[in-house]
Order: sequence, then C-alpha cells, then structure tokens
Amino acid sequence: MNSGKILVSNQRGNYLLKFTGDVRVTLCGTLNRYIETIFGSKAVERVVVDMLDAEGLDSTTLGLLAKLGLHCRKQYGLNIEVFCQNSSILRTLESMSFDEIFDIFDHVPVLDTNTDLREIDLQKLPVNEIREQVLEAHKVLVQLSSDNQHQFKDLITALEFDR
Repeated sequence: MNSGKILVSNQRGNYLLKFTGDVRVTLCGTLNRYIETIFGSKAVERVVVDMLDAEGLDSTTLGLLAKLGLHCRKQYGLNIEVFCQNSSILRTLESMSFDEIFDIFDHVPVLDTNTDLREIDLQKLPVNEIREQVLEAHKVLVQLSSDNQHQFKDLITALEFDR
C-alpha cells in the first residue's frame, strides 16, 4: 500500500478533503487539526471527502471522520458527501453505520475544476496526544452503532487504562 496523504481545499465554505493511499493513525493529528479548522468556520456550505484514491483507512481515521460528520449535521444541518469506489472501504463504511451520517456515492463527483488542492502538513504529536486522539475517535465510532460498541470496547478500555 502507498503511504497516505490528505489533500484539502476550501473555497467559500466548500471544503474538500482528498485521501490518497493508506490513511492511518500517523495522520490523525493532521486530520484532527484540519477538522478543527472546519469546526471554527461559521460558513460551511458543503463538505466532500474524496476517497477515490484511498487504498485503506484505519479505525482512528474513520472515527475522526465520524466526528466531522456528526458535527456538520448538528452545527450546519448537512451531511458530508463521501465518494469512494473501493469495495473494501465501502463495506467498512456500511458495516459501521456511516451511511447514517454520510451521503455515500460510488461514482466520480462533480467538483469545481478550479479547486486548488494542497497537502496539509504532517502534525507530529507526542505519544500521549496520539493516544488521546485514538481514544476520542473510537468513542465517536461507538456512538454510531451497537456493533461498533462491541468491536471497540476492549480498545477503549485499554486506552483509558493507559492514561
């Protein structure tokens, strides 16, 4: 698998996050920081997550996306649009109940061709901050379904014990 990258764009409240390669916990600080940028915006019109070039996403990445999705629904009254053709990722999204908070499409989106994507800088975090973000991400995932609660219960307990 290719090392993961996160590319972003914001044009007048239209946010685009593009995942490429294998997006893992090593990018959690980077992703979380950008999500906080979106949270700080008063004018969010649309949030699109392009997973068309993603090869894999770990549960921490999924938890941070769930955090973004729940916030966008509550604060801005909109669902995140996710574009993905990877059957494995699509199955994961469905099995973890992401279809409840995302509008998921398996075709290429219509996006502004003038979108200037830029790679966001990698945030290197201390181990304790990474642990806290992993914990937070998984706590958000368990809010989506009881299956997720059973799946991540032991991990959450272990992370809380290590605090």
